Amino acid sequence: MQIQVVKSKIHRVKVTGADLNYIGSITIDEALMEASNLVEGEKVSIVNINNGERFETYAIKGQKNSGEITLNGPAARKVHKGDIIIIISYATLDFEEAKTFKPWLVFPNENDNTLT
Repeated sequence: MQIQVVKSKIHRVKVTGADLNYIGSITIDEALMEASNLVEGEKVSIVNINNGERFETYAIKGQKNSGEITLNGPAARKVHKGDIIIIISYATLDFEEAKTFKPWLVFPNENDNTLT
């Protein structure tokens, strides 16, 4: 049996932009992607603390140490600049492997999205 478990989580980051006229995705500061073990193109779930929206998109790298968190394309309608979101990715693991798996959890500074 296989189950899905949390692989990576960036907990409570501030949205720095929303670009409706972009193809799609979420742009994430490369330092946050590295710390959370996210790869470019990986499917992510977004949870918006401010309005309760939950949706999926894919990650693209933003400038390293910029603090950038920008929702692009249609996802830009589900957030506002300044909203606080959680970014989550999942992995499918064998049931026994899942029991010992440890996800990458990142808790950046919520004011500027930097790692502390």
